Amino acid sequence: MFNGLFHIREPKNEPVLGYEPGSTERAALKRELERMLANPIEVPCIIGGREVTTGDLVEMRPPHALRQSLGRYHRASAVEAELAIAAANEAKGAWSEMDWSARATVLHKAAELLAGKYRYTLNAATMLNTSKTCHQAEIDSACELIDFWRFNPYFMTQVYDDQPLSTQQVINYMEHRPLEGFVFAVSPFNFASIAGNLPTAPALMGNAVVWKPSSTAILPAYYIMQVLKEAGLPDGVINLVPGPGPVIGPPVLNHTDLGGVHFTGSTQVFSTIWLTVGSDIRKYISYPRIVGETGGKNFVFVHESADLDVLTAALVRGAFEYQGQKCSAASRAYIPDSLWPQLRQRMLDEIGTIRMGDTCDFRNFMGAVIDQSAFKSITQYLEFAKSDPNLDVLCGGGYEDREGYFIEPTVVESRDPRSKLMSEEIFGPVLTVYVYPAKRYEETLELCDTTSPYALTGAIFARDRFAIVQATRALRNAAGNFYINDKPTGAVVGQQPFGGSRASGTNDKAGTWLNLERWVSPRSIKETYLPASDYRYPFMDGE
Repeated sequence: MFNGLFHIREPKNEPVLGYEPGSTERAALKRELERMLANPIEVPCIIGGREVTTGDLVEMRPPHALRQSLGRYHRASAVEAELAIAAANEAKGAWSEMDWSARATVLHKAAELLAGKYRYTLNAATMLNTSKTCHQAEIDSACELIDFWRFNPYFMTQVYDDQPLSTQQVINYMEHRPLEGFVFAVSPFNFASIAGNLPTAPALMGNAVVWKPSSTAILPAYYIMQVLKEAGLPDGVINLVPGPGPVIGPPVLNHTDLGGVHFTGSTQVFSTIWLTVGSDIRKYISYPRIVGETGGKNFVFVHESADLDVLTAALVRGAFEYQGQKCSAASRAYIPDSLWPQLRQRMLDEIGTIRMGDTCDFRNFMGAVIDQSAFKSITQYLEFAKSDPNLDVLCGGGYEDREGYFIEPTVVESRDPRSKLMSEEIFGPVLTVYVYPAKRYEETLELCDTTSPYALTGAIFARDRFAIVQATRALRNAAGNFYINDKPTGAVVGQQPFGGSRASGTNDKAGTWLNLERWVSPRSIKETYLPASDYRYPFMDGE
């Protein structure tokens, strides 16, 4: 046992590299992209520290270059899911009893490995497998994941530091135990940082994890496991089982040892998970913790005092960075009629300069959407917009899938404030605009609040302070992350705790003590120095 007080210094956010022409990081990343494209790999399941092959091989291809192979991965079945549960349960005992400082050190070392040796490897895997630009990969698979691994151990100390009051005769203390059973982590395709955080946050608190990554983002998940292994994560603490949700989910969710679910993905899938767990809650050894961040129909609300240049940049970046496939992406905008003529022209002019294509070409601002299913779903919205008399496609609307799943950045004006495109999540490069009478600012704020079932992110643009205060109050429950004069994307670990409510999730704020507290089960301990030796109380003495 370590006899000493282990201190974790307050972390700082990882600086974002620029990848400017001529920079060393640009050259290093280009080399890694070339190496990865020239050397396709075979990704196994990783269960109990062993590489497990199933023979059910699935091709991995860049969404923007469908003829290029990145390799293949072994698709897991219910058999591998059961093996992963057994491995997690076996590893749990020793890992949970390890000093918290030792668990913290694993993540700190992983952060340093990712900041250096593995930075370009994970960025390249993210760019190729999920069609992110170098900048989008840098802020995601490098900086944000590094931040999660540096900040979470610091926030863990805040959880452990939460202790009850004691008196002169009694000492009270609280132990923050890991959950009984294992945790099931289900991660999305769109953020490698989330994929890395979902299994490691519960693991940090002493839990063991079965991790099912998105089937369209296996390559980044594989390299995340390589980083964690080199950082010293013991075998079986996190078990990687890539496979379809309908196959992996049932044996895991129906297992009596399920202790919790850490999820990011669609609202529909999360609701299905919750229904599955709740359908027979009595079978579990304890009530499973369910933590999820799901969809969004994120808004940008504009007051007539807004700065047009700032607003234009925010709309273009907020709506079209990473092809609109951020759960926080700007999807609907409310623009006053007094500003619309000027804003419309500026915005369309800027969008007209956007380059779209292979993300290995650093001149491109956009890549392709993630897969055929997403392509089909988004283009159905585009075709609907072209046919609905209440909707006008102002730019974009085109798409093609010969070389990759490319969809043009699209702006649609809706005359109906509650139209399909104003209320439903599209998860693609489509921004729908409703132009409102400037004099009906307050009424339109209420409209914004009640149009969508989601409440993830939103932004207000105004210079008038009264208008800002009014919007902040009116939209209090419309977004878990609310931005003033900034786009509704780009939350930074430690600065803007991220998560939403309503149909957007449980709002447990990833990368904070609020999330980590969900992965422990407190035990209160009372020790009395001089306990009573007689059951009688003074009031019982004779009259």
